Amino acid sequence: MTNLSVEAIAQIEQPLPGAPDNWKRFFSFSTDHKVIGIQYLVTAFFFFLIGGLLAMVMRGELITPESDLVDRAVYNAMFTMHGTIMLFLWTFPALLGLSNYLVPLMIGAKDMAFPKLNAVAFWMVPVFGFILMASFFVPGGPSQSGWWAYPPVSLQNPTGNLITGQTLWLVAVAISGVASIMGAVNFVTTIARMRAPGMYWFRMPVFVWTVLAAQIIQLVGLPALTAGAIMLLLDITAGTSFFDPAKGGDPVLFQHFFWFYSHPAVYVIILPIFGVFSEIFPVYARKPLFGYKVVAISSLVITGLSAVVWVHHMFASGTPGWMRMLFMATTMLISVPTGIKVFAWVATIWGGKLRLNTPMLFALGGLTMFVFAGVTGIMLAAVPFDIHVNNTYFVVGHFHYVIYGATVMGMYAAIYHWFPKMTGRMYSEGLGKLHFALTFIGTNLNFFPMHPLGLMGMPRRVASYDPEFAFWNVIASLGGFLLGMSTLPFLLNIIGSWVQGEQAPKNPWRAIGLEWLISSPPSAENFEELPIVIAEPYGYGKSEPLVSNPDALEVAHESR
Repeated sequence: MTNLSVEAIAQIEQPLPGAPDNWKRFFSFSTDHKVIGIQYLVTAFFFFLIGGLLAMVMRGELITPESDLVDRAVYNAMFTMHGTIMLFLWTFPALLGLSNYLVPLMIGAKDMAFPKLNAVAFWMVPVFGFILMASFFVPGGPSQSGWWAYPPVSLQNPTGNLITGQTLWLVAVAISGVASIMGAVNFVTTIARMRAPGMYWFRMPVFVWTVLAAQIIQLVGLPALTAGAIMLLLDITAGTSFFDPAKGGDPVLFQHFFWFYSHPAVYVIILPIFGVFSEIFPVYARKPLFGYKVVAISSLVITGLSAVVWVHHMFASGTPGWMRMLFMATTMLISVPTGIKVFAWVATIWGGKLRLNTPMLFALGGLTMFVFAGVTGIMLAAVPFDIHVNNTYFVVGHFHYVIYGATVMGMYAAIYHWFPKMTGRMYSEGLGKLHFALTFIGTNLNFFPMHPLGLMGMPRRVASYDPEFAFWNVIASLGGFLLGMSTLPFLLNIIGSWVQGEQAPKNPWRAIGLEWLISSPPSAENFEELPIVIAEPYGYGKSEPLVSNPDALEVAHESR
C-alpha cells in the first residue's frame, strides 16, 4: 500500500459521496452523532435568536433613562429569560453540537460511545426549552429572583399555587443539568475508549483535549447546580428548609452550590472555543501549533483550578477575610494556563502565511476580545476592586466579552470553518466577511460602554437610571441593535449556501486532521475501516503521512 502525504491528500479536489442528503433525518430520533450535532446547532441557534430579541428589547428600554418601553416586571422577567436562554439553550447546546459532530471524526471513531444516550440527551433540550419558555408566561415567574434564583427572594410565592413560573424555571434547569451530565459521560467515555489505533493521547487534536477537559468539569461540578435547583424546588413546593432562613435554612449555601458549578461553567464554555482557536490558527497561518503538548495539558490544569475559584463571586456575601485572600489567589492563578494558550496562538500566527478567510477573521476577533476580557477578569479577581464594582455594569461587560466576544465569535469561526465538511457546500466569503465586520463592531459598541458605566456606579438589572449614565447607554443600545442585525447576513449565507452553494471539495482549507481526509459530508459510519494514525496532526509543511491506511479514508484511486 502506498502511503500518501497530507499535502497529496489535500490536493484532491473532487468531492466524494457522503451522507445521504435527506432533511427528514434531522427531525428523527437519529443515533448518528453527525445528525445529532447539527440538531443541537440548529436548535441552539433558534433559541439564540429568541434570546437576542429579548436583549434588543432590553437595550431599547435602556436607550433612555426613563422606564418607558415595557413594564418593570416584564423587563425583569426578560432579563432572567435572556440570561437563562443564552446559557442553557444557546451556548451549552451549540458547543455540544459542535463537539458531537467533530470529536468522533477527529479521533477516528465511527460514532459516540453511547449513541442512544446521545440522542436522548439532545431531545431533552427542546423539552426543557419549552418548559423554560412557558415559565415566562405563568404567574409567579422568575422575574422576581433573576437568573441566579437566589433565595430567599426565589422562595416567595405570591400566587399560592404549586405550579408557578419559578417552579417551571427550576424544573427546566434541573432537566438541563441531567441532559448535560448524560452528555459528559458520553464524551469522556468516547475520548477515553474509542480512539483509532495509533491515536495516542498526545496525537489527539487540541479541540478533543479541550472537550475532554470541559466535560470533566461537567461531571464534577454540574451535579452541585442540579442538586441545588432540586433542593430549591423542594423548598418551594414541599416545604423543606434547605435555604429558607425563616425555617433555619441557609440561603448562602445555595450560592455555594450555584457558583461551585457556575464559575467553572465559564470554562466549560470557553475551553472548546480555545480548541477551535487551536485548530483554526495553524490552518490559516500554515504553521504547526506552537507548544502543542503544553497547550493540551494547560486545558487539564484549567479544569483542576476551576474547582477552587467559585468564592470570588461571593466576596460581597460576608465571606471571611482568609477565604477572600485564598480565592483571590486561585482566581488569579488560573490566568497562567490560560495565558500559555494565548502565547501559543500568537507564536503560531507570528510569521505565518496568513489567509484572512472568514473563519480566521472570527478567530482573531474572538482572541482579541478574550484578551480584553482576561484583563478585566484579573481586575475582578482582586478583592478591593471586585467589591467596588460588585453588581454594576462592569461585571456585565466583562462577562459578555467572554460569552459573546470570545465564545460566540469562536462559534461563528467554527461554523464557517467546518461548514463545508458538514454540508458539502461552500459558503459566500463576501457575506461571511460582512457578518464578521458587523459582529465585531456591534460587540464592541454594545459591551465596551458597560465598563465605564460600571466604574461610574450604574447598577445592573435596572430598567431606569440616572441621566448621567445616558451617553454610554445610548452607544451600548446602538451596538446591541447592530449586533442583532449582524445575524441577517449569517442566516442568508448559511441557509442559501446549504441549499444551493458551490459544491465543496473534501479539504478546501488544506487542513490536517482525520475529519479532513474523508468525504464532505462524511458517510454514515465516517470510515470504511478504522484509520491507523502514525503521526501528530499538526505537521504543516512536512511530508509525513498522517495515517498508514489511506484506503480507510476513501482516497480516490486517481490520486495514487
